[in-house]
Amino acid sequence: QVQLVESGGGLVQPGGSLRLSCVASGSGFSFGTMVWYRQVPGKQRELVGTITKEGTNYYADAVKGRFTISRDNDKNTVYLQMNNLRPEDTAVYYCNKVPLQSWGQGTQVTVSS
Repeated sequence: QVQLVESGGGLVQPGGSLRLSCVASGSGFSFGTMVWYRQVPGKQRELVGTITKEGTNYYADAVKGRFTISRDNDKNTVYLQMNNLRPEDTAVYYCNKVPLQSWGQGTQVTVSS
């Protein structure tokens, strides 16, 4: 069973920044490729980006150039640095691993003036 705990969300003004963290743990857990998703109520969860164990990234077009995913393999932690935030980035953000496991509680990000 994998446990995923996201943190770091909050209320930020447009143009601001936030850094989300996700700590992964569990019996037999292998800290491989990790992903960040986000979800707005009433809509499907959408992929934000991924990072392999070696640090190779993929980003969705909507966040490319603004968001950066990094990881600390020693701490089983993955980060999502979000810059130049926009109101349309408002969502609950979730991390997960590949293949997808049970979702954590997520962390709410609200971008509003």
